[in-house]
Amino acid sequence: MTVRVLLAEDQAMVRGAIAALLNLEGDIEIVAEASRGDEVVPAALRSMPDVALLDVEMPGGDGLGAAAALREELPSCRVIILTTFGRTGYLKRAMEHGAAGFLLKDAPSSELAKAIHRVMQGERVVDHDLAAANILHPPGGVAQ
Repeated sequence: MTVRVLLAEDQAMVRGAIAALLNLEGDIEIVAEASRGDEVVPAALRSMPDVALLDVEMPGGDGLGAAAALREELPSCRVIILTTFGRTGYLKRAMEHGAAGFLLKDAPSSELAKAIHRVMQGERVVDHDLAAANILHPPGGVAQ
């Protein structure tokens, strides 16, 4: 089974590198790309991806808002947030908006394809260090 992926990243070089990396996988196909947050839902409705990889900060709306909109408009699409911003507040908001995964861009590239496959199997995928930080220092609260 081929996993259909929408890639939303505002930096063209980064978007191209991620697309090239994922195209090396035999069972992952980039079916749509977006450079702005407000392009995500229309691109998803046209291409019907299985997974959307969303950057957090983009012009035209952020990836967190796009994740929430995708949950409403195309609930079958699983969302992975891919960002340079390893902040526990972003992680919390991403999960509240229905994201199945939250990865940092400085993770090993081999982790991205694995994460896509894992969310397709119904798992949640979260950067280990960020998850630990969220437990130890939850945003707006005290660890239990």
